[in-house]
Amino acid sequence: MTLADLASFRPAQPTLGGEPAGFGVVGMPTNLLASASEQRIPGTVLGWDVTVRFVPVAYVFDNGDGTTTRASTGGASWTALGQGQFTPTATSHAYRARGTYPVSVTVEYEASVDFGSGTWRTVPGVVRAEATGYGVRVVEVRTALVDRTCVEDPTGPGC
Repeated sequence: MTLADLASFRPAQPTLGGEPAGFGVVGMPTNLLASASEQRIPGTVLGWDVTVRFVPVAYVFDNGDGTTTRASTGGASWTALGQGQFTPTATSHAYRARGTYPVSVTVEYEASVDFGSGTWRTVPGVVRAEATGYGVRVVEVRTALVDRTCVEDPTGPGC
């Protein structure tokens, strides 16, 4: 059994998002998040009734700036990790310049087949599924020391 024999079986497209939603700050981590799960798809291969199982084993994030990040999971939110915003995670990326970056993720799945016996037979190689269309707008943040809040002085710096 080879991956070519499983060409008609496809895992579902992963989901892709990030924190903060849709934007980042130059030099600070943007937390990219992907979601994919194990899938079992029944069908027929070479005349045999089978169930094909796809298990995600790697997530490759294309950060849109010429770099990639490879992780064993799709990541987790800062809240789920017990971390503050803009802290590094296994799937975060710090952009070096302003702009809008087209981010994508490719999930690599291991495939295995069960011919109805309850025994899974691993198929060598990986099957890939991609999610695209997530843009990250990266901005610069500047701070200013002020002696009053914007409520107290609406015309002050940064208000």
